[in-house]
Amino acid sequence: MTESSGGGRDPEAVSKFVEGFAAQLVEAGMTRMPARVFAALLASDAATLTSAELAEQLRISPAAVSGAVRYLAQVHMVSREREPGSRRERYRVHSDQWYEALTNREAILKRWAYALREGVENLGVETPAGRRLAETQAFFEFIDGEIALMMDRWRVHRDQVFGEGRLLAEDREGR
Repeated sequence: MTESSGGGRDPEAVSKFVEGFAAQLVEAGMTRMPARVFAALLASDAATLTSAELAEQLRISPAAVSGAVRYLAQVHMVSREREPGSRRERYRVHSDQWYEALTNREAILKRWAYALREGVENLGVETPAGRRLAETQAFFEFIDGEIALMMDRWRVHRDQVFGEGRLLAEDREGR
């Protein structure tokens, strides 16, 4: 593990964290390779690694890294960056990756609520299926509103705990 061998970090401890956290992500529904790649990036001091570094650290193929990163980028959990003067890409996890991932889920909830609203109209709210769809629609609309309020509270809490804008500034410095 290239990065973890420096800075006094125990490569075994880093690997244990990566695999353990990845297992938790898999249990929550994420597929295995994206979970491992995300955990490795999260555990990286620089918050950025190349495909070759990820492949070496995780002992997986570059193709597996590519597929995992494609998924993680689609769900806004990592970003791709070109190394200046090189064709090589680096993959970065940002301090606000959870915010971005939840915000992306918020958009999905809105689309589901809209689709359910159409279903209620088509099936009729007085039918058992229509009532079930209406309740599900109301649930998604409720969750959507709660996520927005929760993210506002998170930003205030994050600034109190870590200092206003500190983590985002660190991300920008690493870019």
